[in-house]
Amino acid sequence: MHPRLAFSRSPEETVAIARELAGGFKGDETVFLIGDLGAGKTVFTKGLAAGLGLKDIHQVCSPTFTLMNVYQARVPIYHFDLYRLAGSDDVLNLGFEDYLGEGVVVVEWAEKIEFPIEAIRVVLTAEADERRRIEITRTHPRNFRRPKEKKPE
Repeated sequence: MHPRLAFSRSPEETVAIARELAGGFKGDETVFLIGDLGAGKTVFTKGLAAGLGLKDIHQVCSPTFTLMNVYQARVPIYHFDLYRLAGSDDVLNLGFEDYLGEGVVVVEWAEKIEFPIEAIRVVLTAEADERRRIEITRTHPRNFRRPKEKKPE
């Protein structure tokens, strides 16, 4: 995947950009969404869900308090929101890595993940006039391994 830069002037355009991206998914991708509050991460997730065949994208909502929502589309979509988590230890305790490769994993506030995972990285930035800058890149592929637990001494 080549880096891509897109601009959206409305939620509908953001959905369309994400729908197009998801149209080429095999079904085992991980998508990291990065951006400030209100940047459009959940709207982008709705577009990904639409591109994966979810019939009612209105059921897609930010799982801020539940930490994860699951949507049944052409493949399962595991939608995480890490806003309330402190860092990578909390993510590991969540069992995040158990979902990798089991469907499409979408992670809002992915900048809280400090370990290397192959992913599609989407940075959403709110600009003037409600416009959104959407930068899509792929992280370098690396194998994810859960850190070994320290043995008591």
